Amino acid sequence: MRKFCFAGAMALIASSAQAQDQNLEVAMLLPGNIEDNGFMEAGYSGLLAIQEQFGAEISYIDGVKPEPALLEAALRKLADRQPDMVIAHGGQNNTAAEVVAAEYPGIEFVVVQGGVTGPNLSSYEVLQEESAWLAGAAAGMLTKSGVVGHISGIRVPPGLKGRGAFHDGLIHSNPQAKFVTIFAGDQDDNALSARVAKAEIEQGADIIFTMLNAGRTGATDAMREAGVQQIGNVIDWTEIDPAVFVASAVANVSIPSVEAVRDFTGSDWKPGVIKSIGLENPDAVSLTLSGNVPDDVRQSIDVFRQKIVDGEIEVVTDYEGPELEI
Repeated sequence: MRKFCFAGAMALIASSAQAQDQNLEVAMLLPGNIEDNGFMEAGYSGLLAIQEQFGAEISYIDGVKPEPALLEAALRKLADRQPDMVIAHGGQNNTAAEVVAAEYPGIEFVVVQGGVTGPNLSSYEVLQEESAWLAGAAAGMLTKSGVVGHISGIRVPPGLKGRGAFHDGLIHSNPQAKFVTIFAGDQDDNALSARVAKAEIEQGADIIFTMLNAGRTGATDAMREAGVQQIGNVIDWTEIDPAVFVASAVANVSIPSVEAVRDFTGSDWKPGVIKSIGLENPDAVSLTLSGNVPDDVRQSIDVFRQKIVDGEIEVVTDYEGPELEI
């Protein structure tokens, strides 16, 4: 677990002049690797944006395993410094945030991608299930084998909702498609993700949706070797590796923490709420497609997107089907 980084670390802490001007302190818990090219790194980017935009003094703890006792201990360490706001990045913090927020009633708490509330606790989320639904619809139209895969690590609510929405989009565009899915148990283990990807490829999957963090590399290498296409998430992977990524379910999870602080410094902060941002804000939620995706698929995705925004398509996030075992 990484220790606190406070004043003197220029990449992390606002200048003393900024802190005096704004008198704002924000602390963040990131239970993962902030260099994962994914969810945790996006959260850290949000913290740096808070520093830049609001002149806040910031602190953080990262690298914590997603175990309730460890998450609670890390949140207490952050809260003991009496910041104005403690942000827990990721729905795996839901239970720990409820417990610790109750212990520190004078501090506002936020869970990014969370689903919990309290007298001094709110959740802010981007609806990554909406871009995941579009990703599933695209996969259904693009698959040649008729088999589409999904790989994630730990069973946290955002990941479960994303898997359910992806499957819902898949069967919407291709009711006959076979779906192969697994939560492998770790977001950051490349050897594990490579093994799981190979298992799904052996099942016939020619497109696989990955909701992973630092462990994405192993899955990507396995897909590249097999000539299988991948759909990424969180950031636009089609720009990073267009040879493998046919699409990416973008969910800019740096935005919720910034929005929470903006509300806090303005007049819009409310404890006890869940604030959601979806496809109506394309900077927050969207599906990107690689350059070789046919125009008819692009047009269909545009239609589906608007129908979701207009409420004509309901994004179902439950999945009760079989899972792959390895």
